[in-house]
Amino acid sequence: METVKVVELVGESRHSWEDAVKNAVHDACKSIDNISGVEVYNMTAGVRDGELTEYKANVKVAFEVTR
Repeated sequence: METVKVVELVGESRHSWEDAVKNAVHDACKSIDNISGVEVYNMTAGVRDGELTEYKANVKVAFEVTR
């Protein structure tokens, strides 16, 4: 039987929400093996002088727990 664990992360990017998600998954892969999925559940951005300056994506990363 497979056991899956989920961790919550915040990815950041100066370019887009998609890049923020990709950055979160990329960084998670450095310390978590067997990542099988990601859920994006919130997106926010910083604003300066009426322009979006930083994109943030809250994500949940799922991975199989091996024994």
